[in-house]
Amino acid sequence: MMAHFYGTLTGNRGEATRCGTRESGMATSTASWSGAIRVCAWSDPTGDMVIVEMVPWRGHGESKILYRGPIGEYRPTVNDPHEY
Repeated sequence: MMAHFYGTLTGNRGEATRCGTRESGMATSTASWSGAIRVCAWSDPTGDMVIVEMVPWRGHGESKILYRGPIGEYRPTVNDPHEY
């Protein structure tokens, strides 16, 4: 299957890349001792979507959705309790 999503990661061991298909989607996490950020991308009938959220890591941090919507444009939701 052909890659639809493409991700890169850079750390002390250089850069790594990963691909995801429309069927598999793609999920990433970046964490510290204070918590983590998780990003999940997927395709649905309306297009390519993403959710960006703060999540606990090893018992530290809080849960909060920072953005959920289409990739490539920002569409805030009116009266979204997670909106800031």
